[in-house]
Amino acid sequence: MRKYEIIFVIRPDAPEEEVDKIVHQMEGVVSGTGGRVERVDRMGRRKLAYRVRRHREGIYVLFVLEGGGETVKEFERRLKVTDAVIKYLTVRIDEEEKRAAKLKALRAEEAARRPKGKAAAAPSAEVLPAKE
Repeated sequence: MRKYEIIFVIRPDAPEEEVDKIVHQMEGVVSGTGGRVERVDRMGRRKLAYRVRRHREGIYVLFVLEGGGETVKEFERRLKVTDAVIKYLTVRIDEEEKRAAKLKALRAEEAARRPKGKAAAAPSAEVLPAKE
């Protein structure tokens, strides 16, 4: 099972009921193919960076899910045939999370090696002869 983020944009003139219907349909697709939805964020109406199918705005929805290739294939196929969806993007994030966890562990290890306390943190003061 791999982790994916799938974000898609729905037409801005779509009614709220249609947005709910699409979200529930996509949740069903994920669970029907053996995947698991971790999070669904409805980010609301936002301005697009460029025109997409004559629209300047769109309703953004973000899915974070765990599943296999079949889950993503079916999810994307359903997005393609849904008229209200004007754009989508799928990103695999499991490797990025592994990298972040590894980096976090290295930083924690490095922090554990550093001396603690005020006296240890300050550089040692040497007694230098006074300048004349």
